[in-house]
Amino acid sequence: MQNNYYFLRQLTQQIGTKITGLKLMECFSQEKDELVLGFAAARGKKKNYKEFFIKAVVFPDFSCLYFTDQFERAKKNSIDLFSQIIDLDVISVRQFLNERCFAINFEQGFSLVFKMYGNRSNIILFQQDDVIDLFHSRIVADKNLKISTLDRPIDQSYEAFQANQQHYHKLFPTFGKIVNHYLAEGIVSWEKIQQILQQLEKPRYYIIRWEHQLHLSLLPVGEVIQELNEPIEAINAFYVLYNKVSTLDKEKAEVLRKLNKEKKQTDLYLKDAYQRMYAIDSEIKNEEIGHILMANLHQIPERTEKVELFDFYRNQNISIKLKSDLSPQKNAEHYYRKSKNEKIEIEKLIENIESREALLTTIQQHIEKIEQAENLKTLRNYLKVNKLTRTSTQVTNYKELFKRFEVDGFEILVGRNAKNNDLLTQQYAYKEDLWLHARDAQGSHVIVKYKAGKKIPNNVIEAAASLAAYYSKRRNETLAPVILTQKKFVRKTKDLAEGQVIVEKEEVVMVEPKVL
Repeated sequence: MQNNYYFLRQLTQQIGTKITGLKLMECFSQEKDELVLGFAAARGKKKNYKEFFIKAVVFPDFSCLYFTDQFERAKKNSIDLFSQIIDLDVISVRQFLNERCFAINFEQGFSLVFKMYGNRSNIILFQQDDVIDLFHSRIVADKNLKISTLDRPIDQSYEAFQANQQHYHKLFPTFGKIVNHYLAEGIVSWEKIQQILQQLEKPRYYIIRWEHQLHLSLLPVGEVIQELNEPIEAINAFYVLYNKVSTLDKEKAEVLRKLNKEKKQTDLYLKDAYQRMYAIDSEIKNEEIGHILMANLHQIPERTEKVELFDFYRNQNISIKLKSDLSPQKNAEHYYRKSKNEKIEIEKLIENIESREALLTTIQQHIEKIEQAENLKTLRNYLKVNKLTRTSTQVTNYKELFKRFEVDGFEILVGRNAKNNDLLTQQYAYKEDLWLHARDAQGSHVIVKYKAGKKIPNNVIEAAASLAAYYSKRRNETLAPVILTQKKFVRKTKDLAEGQVIVEKEEVVMVEPKVL
């Protein structure tokens, strides 16, 4: 929560009191993902007057700020950056509305924007409305940002709350995981939301341990380790404590988060599968309808869309829908075919339920064993034996923009949202790459990267199709249709919305939605 909107609002106010009116004396990097900004009121012969430093750490898996009055620059391996704003006065510090980013505004129309977006965090130099330079040039999408569009106005009135059927997430997308968890403990009324907002506007600051990881929070959730009064004091204490956490704790936390996420997804799948089984069991069977039609063929008029017949299974009349262009016997055959598909679906559901329940048991066993590991050697041995070895979260170049998987040496990329889908398909897919998408449903674009001289194996195509189905509105279906084609048959015209494309040639496969 060190990058939560409500925390940044408090933090930027205090930053403003520290640096407004000061000059940026130096701006340098001595680590790949670290930027240091040194401010002062005036230059001195040996030391600047009234110094204040901001250290911004923007790793792909962790981003944070740290503040200090003293900082010793390394004599080697450091590089000066953002030279355009050196010796310029700070005019103000501005927090963008409903966004996890803020700007330090300088004279001459320059603004240095801190975009604290998790693994897409970056520091961006603007002049007026246009991007001049990026700290992380690999996040290419940031080149197209406009500072005038960074504010996100949202109607957060009671009327909007009622219009959204009291679903607060659309009105307050900036609450974040911890606040949403806090709210989930009871009925989310308008009064409760207002109470939370009051706490977030005039907060205390807590360093907590929650879901196996350290967090800086504005609410006392989980195990409270430390309570603080000021935002700079709080984020500094959090940064120091986070870096002191042992390697064992960090590796445990990373694996446990993944396992708990998989456990939650498996629980949801089982819930949906049992509901589907109950629905099928509760409905009148298609095979029974076929039998009723066959027993009453002489009573069914031609070209009718509905008929009422006696249901000899339940001793009452039943209304049956018919296809008017089919004969009564063909309609019965139609219901028999549906019955066959119904049986296949039931068999598949039973098979999937059994496998997911076994998976759930295995996940729980892994969680218990990992929590019990008392040293790094024991943990790593267990992860290796059970093929749970951590994969690096640091991805270079374009790969960090998308979800990434690998099957038999073939790279599979998955879009994160509509805008990200466009980025994947239009900028990072080549004409020979394989393109997939769930048929007739909203979802992610999926790309299988082509390897020269190698045909993409069927098991790779099936895995990619399963991902396309899983990351779509068809996620909870037993079998889902997925279209696939080469990227060269996918195009986008100017009138199409974000994420929408035209597919000129396609094949369809039926797969089980699942993540690898």
